[in-house]
Amino acid sequence: MEINIVFIVILIVILSAGFVSAGDIVHQDNVAPKRPGCANNFVLVKVPIWIDGLENTEYVGVGARFGPTLESKEKHANHTRLALADPPDCCSKPRNQLSGEVILVHRGNCSFTVKANVAEEAGASAILIINNQTELFKMVCESDADVNIKIPAVMLPQDAGSNLENYINNNTRVSVALYSPKRPAVDIAEVFLWLMAVGTILLASYWSAWTAREVAIEQDKLLKDASEEFLQVGSAGSSGFVDINTMSAVLFVVFASCFLVMLYKLMSFWFVEVLVVLFCIGGVEGLQMCLVALLSSFRCFQRFAESFIKVPFFGAVSHLTLAVCPFCIAFAVVWAVYRRISFAWIGQDILGIALIITVLQIVRIPNLKVGTVLLGCAFLYDIFWVFASKWLFHESVMIVVARGDRSGEDGIPMLLKIPRMFDPWGGYSVIGFGDIILPGLLVAFSLRYDWLANMNLRAGYFVWAMTAYGLGLLVTYVALNLMDGHGQPALLYIVPFTLGTFITLGKKRGDLKTLWTQGEPERPCPHLQLQPLQQKD
Repeated sequence: MEINIVFIVILIVILSAGFVSAGDIVHQDNVAPKRPGCANNFVLVKVPIWIDGLENTEYVGVGARFGPTLESKEKHANHTRLALADPPDCCSKPRNQLSGEVILVHRGNCSFTVKANVAEEAGASAILIINNQTELFKMVCESDADVNIKIPAVMLPQDAGSNLENYINNNTRVSVALYSPKRPAVDIAEVFLWLMAVGTILLASYWSAWTAREVAIEQDKLLKDASEEFLQVGSAGSSGFVDINTMSAVLFVVFASCFLVMLYKLMSFWFVEVLVVLFCIGGVEGLQMCLVALLSSFRCFQRFAESFIKVPFFGAVSHLTLAVCPFCIAFAVVWAVYRRISFAWIGQDILGIALIITVLQIVRIPNLKVGTVLLGCAFLYDIFWVFASKWLFHESVMIVVARGDRSGEDGIPMLLKIPRMFDPWGGYSVIGFGDIILPGLLVAFSLRYDWLANMNLRAGYFVWAMTAYGLGLLVTYVALNLMDGHGQPALLYIVPFTLGTFITLGKKRGDLKTLWTQGEPERPCPHLQLQPLQQKD
């Protein structure tokens, strides 16, 4: 394994450590002032449009801090005719007579509450305010404003408002409905995402443990034969792995934070394109390693896996690797070109899972001490950049980077994602690579230890560690739904479950010292005997 590939993989791990999301539809803003009559949460609002009685399109706006709450189901929302305000800003009484229509007004010249009060007095049933830019804006109340408003107020982006104005100016009959559907308590996408994360760690752990046992068996054979080549072969057997030490675990937080801030500051379309290229390189490497390992287990492919050819810049490469590589490259290129189509998430998940499994096969923690330092640092890192970073940057840096804000893209590629199937708002449920890889290192370590100690599943640590990860991720999704889809630092819940379970169980069984320092059980060497010294004549 070339060190440059490992470096790219580590960068990808740093990118997305600790983030799960389902997308926000409710924004509980504690900065915008609240008072009686002006205490609504800022909720997204669906605005379906009918042109001359035929359903046309649907826009999304945001509700105001004031006014009544909207219906949550479309069937309960009234289809109401839309009228233009005259004057357009609705800062004074409209010249046209209203009788229950929804009035469309422009932002500016007076406050939002003044517009809503004027519209209500004129007989409007609701007010749609066109923003002066494509983004949405929070409509708050002034300290001395009259907030006894009985009609809903919704802001629309500039392009949506312009389209509606054009329809009305062309003498077409435009009707709208206003409603804000709630997310389902649980979406099937979260179940599949949970299964994907747990299944990925399960596969990666068994591959890592199997490789470790093969190396241990080879070492035992060398010890049995008392071979003088033991040190050389033992060193070569571990050259394909990267063992994390305590210092690198601590530096992870520093480098990860610097890289995350760089992404936050430089986030743009071209920068996401660079991330896509890096993801494809790592995905090709991961998919290739997984396919070669899988095909090598079949007898018909073993001959190709064990025969090698020298390739410039890469050294000795098996014929099977050469055969698989073009397919992997083509798969990644096709995904990169067509990644914006609706089902491109399938290719992204395949590349991502292959990459995660490969990272967990290459990168290892040697003992529980290093695992505790790594996960402890990642725990703090995750909490700070999801929650505490709002105090410094006025928004969650981790969430902004993961969503790909200001890039024009639908998030960065270093995520596993599944479309939300029963959510009226659509979107994706996502989980960052770090939420799988970092705790996965500890789970894989537990299975390697069990196999080297010849423990069965009941007596070992793997089942407990795997169960703890699954429960921690489950609690993460519960918290995600309780927070209305607002992104959560998954390691906040996963680390205490996995690490706490491992340490508690190790202490109870009396293995904590061995787990903490050595990381593997003692293996006797009965075939090595001391040779008596020969006396010189």
